[in-house]
Amino acid sequence: MRKFVLAVFAVLFTIASCKDKDKFSIEGKLENSGGIKRVLLYEMDELVDSAFLNENDEFQFTRTSTGPNFYTLLVGDKNFLLVAKNGDEIEFSTNYSDTSNAYTIDGSEESLKIKEFNQLSGKYGKVFQKIQSDYTDLVSAMPSARDSLERVFLPEFQLNMDAFIKEAFAFGEGNKDNLAGFYAVSSIDQPDNDNRLRYEKELIGYAEAIKTKFPENKAVKSFVDKMLAIKEVAVGQPAPEFELATPERKLVKLSSLRGKYVLLDFWASWCAPCRAENPNIVAQYNTFKDKGFTIIGVSLDDNKEAWVKAIKDDRLNWTQVSDLNRWDSKVAGRYHVDGIPASFILDPEGKIVAKNLRGAELKDFLNKTLR
Repeated sequence: MRKFVLAVFAVLFTIASCKDKDKFSIEGKLENSGGIKRVLLYEMDELVDSAFLNENDEFQFTRTSTGPNFYTLLVGDKNFLLVAKNGDEIEFSTNYSDTSNAYTIDGSEESLKIKEFNQLSGKYGKVFQKIQSDYTDLVSAMPSARDSLERVFLPEFQLNMDAFIKEAFAFGEGNKDNLAGFYAVSSIDQPDNDNRLRYEKELIGYAEAIKTKFPENKAVKSFVDKMLAIKEVAVGQPAPEFELATPERKLVKLSSLRGKYVLLDFWASWCAPCRAENPNIVAQYNTFKDKGFTIIGVSLDDNKEAWVKAIKDDRLNWTQVSDLNRWDSKVAGRYHVDGIPASFILDPEGKIVAKNLRGAELKDFLNKTLR
């Protein structure tokens, strides 16, 4: 009996030792293929391989990887995300006629975790679709009530979004040592409609926690670099100094405005949303300018005449500066501004205390801070 057990272990050891640690493989099975002949494999967003289905609608990929990385199987008009690293022997199957895009995967723990997170996000996605559908139906029936309906549905949408974000961060925190955790958190890394990166502090913290974990992964490196760059102008950081010229060519330093709350406003004459927000900024300036509040506008114009005309037309009676370099503005680059309007509120010591407050949010902040 003992000899038999030893023989079994010897066979198992031989099988295990045959596993190629320098490559990974993906063996796939496609049911109800619907005439599909070939499956494509993407590494990140780059097509790296393709495989034809055999007579049993099976396919196989064998590749090498410098470390754990994201791969996508493109099957017809469907795609399936997985994580692979050298040594993995991944088995995949799906029924192409299944409209739910269900699939099975084995041989990659991180791929299973991604599947788990996608199921979680799908749950919240269905709620969002229901909210969107109900809103659209009611607006179609009562077009004149659009504004009031937005006030009803927006909080509902935000509650669902906040619940998803909370779970996504929890998933990321629980999976810091694998790419599934990064995948979950990076799904949060999207500016909202007002060009604001919600949960900036948490995203920066996560980037700092994983910055040394996946040194060869381009997606992780890009995320970490972006977040650590943003940290320089995050809430709580001192606003970077700069010096720019007014239309009259007078040089103004940002630090010369210390002692007051300062709205640092990035805008341009050609930016329609900026021009639409200007009346609100004018109203707040006139209300609070004698209560320790001022503004400095940094224009991303490249035409002085258009810039000066917009200042006059919109009655922007505060300090205006520009280097007239449009998106090549060094100041915009220093503040990581990649969309306008964009703004920062600085306290009297020059520390950033808020970002991208517009409309009623700006008024509410100033009322609370300068009352």
